[in-house]
Amino acid sequence: MNSADLQLNLHPVLPELLMVATAAVVMLLDILNRKGKTPTSALLPWVALVGIVVTAAASIWLIGQPVSSFQGMAINDARAQALNLVVLAGTALTILLSVRYIPTVNRQTGEYYALILLVSTGMMAMGSATDLMALFLALETFSLGLYILAGLNRTDRRSNEAAMKYFLLGAFASAFFVYGAAYVYGATGSTRFDLIADALFDGRADRSLLIIGVTLLIAGFGFKVSLVPFHMWTPDVYQGSPTPVTAFMSVGTKAAAFAAFYRLFAFALPSEQATWGPVLGVLAVLTMTLGNLAALRQSSLKRLLAYSSIAHAGYILVGLTTATSAGIDGALFYLISYAFMNMGAFAVIILLERQGEMDALGNRLNGLSRRHPQVAMLMSIFMFSLAGVPPFAGFFGKFFVFAAAVSGGYSWLAAIAMLNSAIGAYYYLRIVVNMYFAEPTAETRIEPQQASIPLAFALGISAVFTVVLGVLPSLWTNLVQSGALNLVAMR
Repeated sequence: MNSADLQLNLHPVLPELLMVATAAVVMLLDILNRKGKTPTSALLPWVALVGIVVTAAASIWLIGQPVSSFQGMAINDARAQALNLVVLAGTALTILLSVRYIPTVNRQTGEYYALILLVSTGMMAMGSATDLMALFLALETFSLGLYILAGLNRTDRRSNEAAMKYFLLGAFASAFFVYGAAYVYGATGSTRFDLIADALFDGRADRSLLIIGVTLLIAGFGFKVSLVPFHMWTPDVYQGSPTPVTAFMSVGTKAAAFAAFYRLFAFALPSEQATWGPVLGVLAVLTMTLGNLAALRQSSLKRLLAYSSIAHAGYILVGLTTATSAGIDGALFYLISYAFMNMGAFAVIILLERQGEMDALGNRLNGLSRRHPQVAMLMSIFMFSLAGVPPFAGFFGKFFVFAAAVSGGYSWLAAIAMLNSAIGAYYYLRIVVNMYFAEPTAETRIEPQQASIPLAFALGISAVFTVVLGVLPSLWTNLVQSGALNLVAMR
């Protein structure tokens, strides 16, 4: 293999390599800091952020330069790079949320930032994978890191319980995935998506084995993205994990798992849309409905956001169910919108949490606008967007997805999704009503900590992009439009 071949082979995974290099630098600086050679602990989050910015620039540069490599196991296309940007946005905001928060629950900040970067690398790799084995390696890369991050606060019982529950159920999900991959290999003779598609087109695949295999793969992916009925871990793990980790999980895992769904059904099973489309549609309905109905009963804000994240997974799945260019574009726009509005909501939670408490809010937002109008205004922006109220980003995310469902022949699914969106609007807008119209009591008074500069920056970025993507959604859709055209051409 000459140097030109090596450069070409590494081309699709350049963003992942940059993230691994950044994680290595962070760990090296942390080691030097512990040995007392250089006081670098305060620099670690900023080094991580610089690496993320460089990686994002590389991802934008790679858009429009599609190339596959590693014998077809990875591909760089506009879709992969768009998903990279979603993950990188969530990662950068997570680091900003963590600068002041994480030292209060764990002193090993170097390990924390390195883990965040490595987990992000695995999530990004899922967007580039075009082989079941590459997909599994990426899946385990981010899963193992998240198990550790969930239990970061070793002195908190709920954090330990969250990590153990996440690990045990995650191991089962990984087993489902491996078992499903084995069945798919037995049915088609390959783990590469293009060769699986060829086997189906030529009639060489064993359809009974394939159905079993794909069902098991859906179960494995469904756990990662909290699809019903694989969602039971989500509320407890989200509530018990440190709040920045919860925010990171809610965004990153969705982007990674939906990247896997997209690759599997668009590249390996395009001829099976008539079979699997209705199945995904039913999963979307169950996920939206149960997530919203469960969120209605919550008084804890973190648990409410956990259940609502299940509902949002259902909305995104609506776009993937259509298997159309518009549906994929809508799902991507929904993901980037969700990243900013959900991260912003968790940033407000961090601002209001009392030191040492993992979930201290409940109904304590009552009358917040009278005491802290700026915080209430920011929270209102995020709640309106999550509810799908125009002109915020969440509205256009839902509009694109629902419109794609109607044009793709899934009008029944769009109707159910709109009904669920109305249910979701109730519990989001209830928070806004409590902040502006409810009377504060002695039991509900919260004195927010002084927002650090990184936390204020995260809040500002989240609010700005939540508004800008709602007013100018074309900024994002134009960026990934070439990816949609590539998908249509491949079909």
